[in-house]
Amino acid sequence: MDRNPVVAGQFYQGNPVGLRREVEACMSGVDAPPADAPRTLLAMVPHAGYMFSGRVCGRTLASANLSSTILMLGPNHTGRGQAIAVWPDGHWFIPGSDVPVLSELASRIASCHPAVSADTAAHAMEHSLEVILPFLAFRDPGVGIVPVAVSEHRFTVLEEVAAAIVPILAAAEAPVSIVVSSDMSHYVSRQTARTLDTAALDAAVALDPRGLYDVVRERGITMCGVLPMTLGLMIAKGLGAREGRLAAYATSGDVTGDQEQVVGYAGVLVH
Repeated sequence: MDRNPVVAGQFYQGNPVGLRREVEACMSGVDAPPADAPRTLLAMVPHAGYMFSGRVCGRTLASANLSSTILMLGPNHTGRGQAIAVWPDGHWFIPGSDVPVLSELASRIASCHPAVSADTAAHAMEHSLEVILPFLAFRDPGVGIVPVAVSEHRFTVLEEVAAAIVPILAAAEAPVSIVVSSDMSHYVSRQTARTLDTAALDAAVALDPRGLYDVVRERGITMCGVLPMTLGLMIAKGLGAREGRLAAYATSGDVTGDQEQVVGYAGVLVH
């Protein structure tokens, strides 16, 4: 089943030429990693409108050494569909191009645990993965994806699912990278956002999924992608992740000038 874009012309330009220029501008000024750079196991990037978060997303992905096979993990803002929902096949269309869903890998992941399902309903109106897809397609026209929407909130279940996915990715024909979609704090002051986001990002960069999960819950941090990021970190650690770093950070106030009601945007890379 193919998926057509639902936020083209809203979060990003709906015209193929304009979209390419927009993505190029967001990714400009960053040196690509050298050919012998370690593979990026996980990249976390934001998913707001490009005028707000595009630069953080672009700079992060431009400096990543991602594989051409991407497991995409994003939040479920709509509440539709299953708790861990895998888009099973077809293509995801964006203006000017389409990206294939790797159906064999998707099928193995969808059947790896009872909490995981092949389900398109969770993705139908969800923007979090769609918004970052043009960046992945621009940097690598040969990219293939397995899109997964994550709203499962039980830590033990996320642990079990991660443990089931790790051997699937490790045995895959081609190396697999993970791209997680998440914004950070929502509608707080710039100072509060930086304080809260730092607490969450410190745990993420330390490759501490339990610490990230707990600090977000305990401090009420409105990080919408905490569940996919928790799962992503677990998988990355199972694949041998050893190092994380903060690649970029900004808030919506950098664009609007309003420092009292901002949304935070961060880019994280894990190798």
